[in-house]
Amino acid sequence: MFGYYLDLALRSLRRNKVLSALMMLAIALGIGASITMLTVLHNLSGNPLPQRSGVLFHPQVDPRPANLPGASKEPPDGLTYLDAVNLYQLGIAPRRAVMSANWLPTRLDAPDSPLAMRTDRATTADFFAMFDVPFVYGSAWSAQDDANHAQVVVLSKALNQKLFGGADSVGKTLVIATKTFRVVGVIGAWNPQPRFYDINDGPFADAEQMYLPFFTWLDLPQDYGYGPMRCWGNDPGAGVHNPKAQQCTWAQFWVELDSPAQVDTYRSALKQYSEQQHQLGRFQRAPNVRLRGLLDWLDYKHVIPETVRMQTWIAFGVLLICMINTVGLMVAKFLRKSGEIGVRRALGASGRAVFVQCLVEAGVVGVAGGLLGLPLAWLGLWMVRQQPVSFAASAHLDLSMLGAALLLALLATLGAGIWPAWRVSRVAPALQVKSL
Repeated sequence: MFGYYLDLALRSLRRNKVLSALMMLAIALGIGASITMLTVLHNLSGNPLPQRSGVLFHPQVDPRPANLPGASKEPPDGLTYLDAVNLYQLGIAPRRAVMSANWLPTRLDAPDSPLAMRTDRATTADFFAMFDVPFVYGSAWSAQDDANHAQVVVLSKALNQKLFGGADSVGKTLVIATKTFRVVGVIGAWNPQPRFYDINDGPFADAEQMYLPFFTWLDLPQDYGYGPMRCWGNDPGAGVHNPKAQQCTWAQFWVELDSPAQVDTYRSALKQYSEQQHQLGRFQRAPNVRLRGLLDWLDYKHVIPETVRMQTWIAFGVLLICMINTVGLMVAKFLRKSGEIGVRRALGASGRAVFVQCLVEAGVVGVAGGLLGLPLAWLGLWMVRQQPVSFAASAHLDLSMLGAALLLALLATLGAGIWPAWRVSRVAPALQVKSL
């Protein structure tokens, strides 16, 4: 029967081309607007590291004065240098990474080589395994290199292309902030979005161009900052030239915990550490610690811009308006063929059969409108990518959103067609035949 209803629907659409085209256009506009913003929201709220997110955690402690004006109840996002080192050496987590970032002057280790400022991430050896960073050439440095303050560097694929033409550069040397560094690895394309491990420059910023051992980075004769300093007390700039200042937080810290038991153990250790520092007089506050998983951390930081949420609601409002207009057009279309339906009813077709026939026709309109809406969604996403916003590059239509567009169009038109189909199926056959 479905094939028969489908044939009737196609004939009906061809017979009322203008009305059918208006319904499809209304659906296409609604689907185009809603899928554009739904895709942006989907891309921004996705899991940046689905294969690892369940074991990655962000520890926080609170070293601030008890009477600090305007201080929130939540501990600072970053750590002081002392707390970062203490927690790094705690040894409970199988893997841990302390890190920060800035820009450093870099050039090839050759006479007259041009100098350029490059973005860098200073971190520890576990960073690459924790965050599943792929390597094209070489590998990460070792924990022993961290301990020895080794002058080694890992390059991004893009920077390796600029400096060495994309060739295997392992073993070659660079001059970074007047010091000579040996290349030990080149990573492939890697930039999880949102950039969960450091959202200070925005959750959708580009990945760094090179990676250096954290403690080696601190030894550099640099005056380029040490990340997002947040200091308190009488000297708000205390950490600008002294990253080890105890009243300044700036270091990011992540740990890998492989089981709920490890999570509980580490959370207890954080509380014990905070209590110990409180007894020593460093921490004025009672233990105030957090241990958030990757996805909880992103939720806490509200990485999705409020404007995107608002625009998504507006887009679905446009879809609702389009569907209301489609309901009116469907009522007009179905009532225009009352005579045809009356003959079918007089020949024995039930009201249920007429209802299903009208719903099949609505479904055909929905699928056609959804297909027409896909180019509009693609155009909308292209326009988003032209905007000067940090998440512009993330606006791409993937296969899941293509399926969502067609499913949404089908469900929306079936929902919109229920009342018109029910109304036309309830008219008495005698009145319908009489109108012929």
